[in-house]
Amino acid sequence: MKKVRIYLMALAVLVSVLHTGCGNRTEIQDINVDKLKIVCTIFPQYDWMMQVLGDRADEMEVTLLMKNGSDLHSYQPTVWDMVKISEADLFFNVGGTSDFWVADALKNVKNTEQKALDLLEILRDSLKEHDHGHDENTCTIHDHGEEAEYDEHIWLSLHHAKTACERIAEELCELDAEYAEVYEKNAAAYAASLEELDREYHETVEHAEQKVLLFGDRYPFRYLLEDYGLSYYAAFEGCSAETEASFETITTLAAKADELQLPVILAIDGSDQKIARTIADNTSTRDQKVRMLDSMQSVSQEDIKNGETYLAIMKKNLEVLREALDCRR
Repeated sequence: MKKVRIYLMALAVLVSVLHTGCGNRTEIQDINVDKLKIVCTIFPQYDWMMQVLGDRADEMEVTLLMKNGSDLHSYQPTVWDMVKISEADLFFNVGGTSDFWVADALKNVKNTEQKALDLLEILRDSLKEHDHGHDENTCTIHDHGEEAEYDEHIWLSLHHAKTACERIAEELCELDAEYAEVYEKNAAAYAASLEELDREYHETVEHAEQKVLLFGDRYPFRYLLEDYGLSYYAAFEGCSAETEASFETITTLAAKADELQLPVILAIDGSDQKIARTIADNTSTRDQKVRMLDSMQSVSQEDIKNGETYLAIMKKNLEVLREALDCRR
């Protein structure tokens, strides 16, 4: 919390400088005061917002805070991030324990008419706690027990993405009522795309002989897997801060890969894949492939410039699942 107080103090100084006309204003980007200002904390929120805005995005100032490959769990807002949040007409954050800094940020907003969206609040009826059990087909293998907390990675469910986009459209219709019909139309078209991809996921799982996945990594995919009735084993729960797996964890997961004849060991984005490869090396066949399932926590500005989207990543995840769920050798 000390870091947050420092940011807020710096923000107060900066705002004071701007209001008195002192300081070097050439370092500040020119801002069109007529544009609605929208700030999103993570990539999925940002991309959903852009999809619902459609062509209207050019008439808005839309800012993504976590755009340098930093993930939700390690992010700390800069002074300039706090300025963006303070001036925003619409601030869309995740909520939950990783957004501990948001409450203080919202107490110091310059825009008194600001609307704030909290993803976990929007989807509160669908939130799930992290798994801590060792059930036969659904468990997390980990070395240290921790108290249960809500899993924040709810954006990885196509169903929940659709609900979030509906809420985004509602907020945009209020903020920019003249173009309400545009936002409703864009949201409906995007919902259709999400539903089509959801059908592809269901068809893939329906025709898969194997319904279990093994993660030699952290496990942020609970919402995705539960949507399609898939089970899993993982080295660590959720987005645990642990980076080293015990010998017991490695041997247990390698034995499980042998038992189920799994062709793929999964790792997640931003991982060095070391644990997944070690598990594969300790199976009897040693021929498992290591593949990456993308949780969208490491998407960078460069990725976005190259055309990366939420739907594109979810389609790539589907291809990975098709390979992981196919047990034919």
